Amino acid sequence: MLNYLWGFMIVLGITVGVLRGEIAAVSNATINSSKEAVSLCITMLGIMAMWTGIMQVAKKAGLVAAFTKAIRPVIRFLYPDIPKDHIVNEYIASNMIANILGLGWAATPMGLMAMKELRALNKNSEVASPDMCTLLIINISSLQLIPVNIIAYRSQYGSVNPAEIIGCGLIATVCSTFVGVVFSAIARRRVKRSMMKGSSR
Repeated sequence: MLNYLWGFMIVLGITVGVLRGEIAAVSNATINSSKEAVSLCITMLGIMAMWTGIMQVAKKAGLVAAFTKAIRPVIRFLYPDIPKDHIVNEYIASNMIANILGLGWAATPMGLMAMKELRALNKNSEVASPDMCTLLIINISSLQLIPVNIIAYRSQYGSVNPAEIIGCGLIATVCSTFVGVVFSAIARRRVKRSMMKGSSR
């Protein structure tokens, strides 16, 4: 769907440029945007390397383990069906910590490993388990204390105060995460009810 949307926007932009006789401006904008894209990628690569390195240092120093222990009650609440000492708890905790710090790049590998373990716990079923759905919802809602991506984008494009977005970003992600958690809890209860009804028949 996104491919069609972007394709439509590109065709529409070129068409409007031709009709208004500004196709040269469209060509110049395309070239300049390509330069900006490369420059932005380099900037984001540096930030990604820095924060991923910090996460590795934190892991070696035992901070990740300490955070994992601290948020274990939250994990137990969100994922009640996961065995207490299973390795997936560590992956989920690392994923959540990275997301909270705004490190989407560092969160992705941990999220994929957690999903792999959750699928194994789900007996490799083609139907996602409630825990798998919860992990996806929590990642999509993405509670962030420090929106590193947006700060980097704002800095790249000359913002006077790139970090002023932190307050608004925190409010937005708290709301989205709260809604995601509530939805996940309701969906989990409905799944359990349907399973109980099916087993009683």
